Parts: sequence; C-alpha cells; structure tokens
Amino acid sequence: MSSAPASAVINLVHQAAEVFSSMEDHARKTEARAQSLCKSALERLELAEKRIETVEREHREAINKLRDASKAVEQAHLRMAASEDRVTAAEFRAQAAETEALEAKHALALVEDTIRSRFPIASPKAVTRSNAVA
Repeated sequence: MSSAPASAVINLVHQAAEVFSSMEDHARKTEARAQSLCKSALERLELAEKRIETVEREHREAINKLRDASKAVEQAHLRMAASEDRVTAAEFRAQAAETEALEAKHALALVEDTIRSRFPIASPKAVTRSNAVA
C-alpha cells in the first residue's frame, strides 16, 4: 500500500470519527434538551394536578356550602310556614274572642236594660246619687 491511499483512508477515518463525535455531541445536546423539556413538562403537569386538586376541593366545599344554605333556606321556609299558621290561628282566636266579647256586651246591655226596666231606681242617675251618699 502506498502512503497516499493510506493517508486518504486515515483522513477518511478521522473525518468519520469527527462526524460520529459531532453526531454524539448533537445527540447528547438533543437528549439534554429532551430531558429538560420532560422535566419542565413534568413540573407543569404536577402544578396543573395541584391546581386541579385545589379546584376540586374548592368545588366540593362550595357544593357543601350550597347544600347547607339550601337546608337553611328550607328550614326557614318551614319556620315561616309554621309562624304563618300560628298567626292565622291567633287571628281566628282573636276573631272568636271579639265575637264573644260583642255577644257578652250585647247580653250585658240586655241585662242592664232588663234591670232598669224592672228596677227604675237602678238608673245611672240613681246609682250616682247613691254613690255620693255612701
């Protein structure tokens, strides 16, 4: 073998080694970028998962508060309905008492009229005179 072809082969081997070295360097850089992107994506994913957990927890808390508020409103409606029933019953009792009072007043007036007609001395003027004497 002559030195020119051997030198050309060695030169080609060196060029190939440089190409492989450059390819390895490029592959390492690409792998490092890929790992960095994966790490960044994983961090963003973990952050998103934490946000989702927070939102889900807040959502559950909001639902619980709404349920509590709904129960409170329902209880308030029940209390209002019971109060309205008590007010209605009291109004009926007041009307009945008023009717009884009017009937009693009317009966008393009849008794007074009967007493005055049977005992003229029991007239208001006579009663006033007898109280003045006493």
